[in-house]
Amino acid sequence: MKNTLPNVIFLFGDQWRAQAAGYAGDPNVHTANLDALAHQSLVFKNAVSGCPVCSPARASMMTGLYPLTHGVFVNDVYLKPQAESIAQVFGRAGYDTAYIGKWHLDGHGRSSFIPQERRQGFRFWRVMECTHDYNNSYYYADEPKKLRWRGYDAIAQTEEAIAYIREAYSKGPFLLFLSWGPPHNPYDTAPKQFRDMYQPDEIVLRPNVPDNCREQARRDLAGYYAHISALDTCLGELVAALDHLHIADDTLLVFTSDHGDMHGSQGQWRKQSPWDESILVPLIMRYPGVLKGGRTTDLPINTPDLMPTILGLAGLRTPANVEGRNYARMLAEGREPRDEAALIACYAPFAEWWRTRGGREYRGVRTRRYTYVRSLKGPWLLYDNVSDPYQMNNLSQDPSYSATMEKLDGELRRLLARDKDSFEPAQRLIERYGLTVDERGAVPYTP
Repeated sequence: MKNTLPNVIFLFGDQWRAQAAGYAGDPNVHTANLDALAHQSLVFKNAVSGCPVCSPARASMMTGLYPLTHGVFVNDVYLKPQAESIAQVFGRAGYDTAYIGKWHLDGHGRSSFIPQERRQGFRFWRVMECTHDYNNSYYYADEPKKLRWRGYDAIAQTEEAIAYIREAYSKGPFLLFLSWGPPHNPYDTAPKQFRDMYQPDEIVLRPNVPDNCREQARRDLAGYYAHISALDTCLGELVAALDHLHIADDTLLVFTSDHGDMHGSQGQWRKQSPWDESILVPLIMRYPGVLKGGRTTDLPINTPDLMPTILGLAGLRTPANVEGRNYARMLAEGREPRDEAALIACYAPFAEWWRTRGGREYRGVRTRRYTYVRSLKGPWLLYDNVSDPYQMNNLSQDPSYSATMEKLDGELRRLLARDKDSFEPAQRLIERYGLTVDERGAVPYTP
């Protein structure tokens, strides 16, 4: 491990599934800059969003805690400052801390100003709680006055991030979070030059998209990929800025997402569900001299593991109450634990996956090979992701897999006991945590 403190850049899109990148084998999308970065980096092929929805995933990124501990298990809930955040740890170590883009952790209204005491330790601030109006997008800095991003907000946010880096890098180490709103829907709002790159009738679909979903899936994916190619250009500009400033070797660059997007696979849309298109996210880490580049790991790393692993790679101590695992030394040494299982969960289905659309509470595990999921009624899904990468053959009722399912169920029970999770119906959790939800199970976000 290096002795000097690295700069840390945490770069993430919203709703970007792991499969949607050239380096991941997607036959449609153009991601030349991301592919080049992947060739220089450690690539995680089984990075898991354990609770695949915006606010819960972001809260786990910030705290290294699981949702039932930090209390954010549905969207639009305030992340209370009860745990030390990643920015607070880096700030205490002498880092400048910055956040640009979508936040979605304040729970006081999606367009409301977020004062300093609710920013989880970030000092430089160019943030809106939540917006997906990418071409008419606003943000706040240090005063409760709305400012407007010029044009397509991800491009303007990237320019702001580069300007921040140019100002900050000579003064000492910095932690920068750049949170893009795309490729989250609406899908048809990327700049025209990127939309022109994709035509719906040319999109090659995954084989697990049923016939009745194919037309919408192609239409949505054309716009989704346009957003991704726009972000790929932004990524290329940021990486070029690090090279120009000669700080790439001194910077830990992390690229990921909060959760994925089904796009018709399994007949499902958006997020929250337990299939790979929803729970797997891209994860790339580049840190020259510490992490060997051009390498892929199949470690099932979970969202709460990101904070302690990043702290470990930076040489900082993890707070004692953090629940995620610190894989820094193992990754730096090229070692990996043999049998790891990432917990996946939907604690309370809502909105886009509410019950009339198939939404349900579930708990499960994603290992290197298997996905195993229970609903409140019992075993629901079992897939061998090696022999069945598109998860088209549910083995949960196959007697020949009973021993495998029993072993996975034991691992799931162990993880639930660790988290003091009794797998309650959603309404009990909502009442116990004192939340108010509407008829779709969603927390109202307009004050």
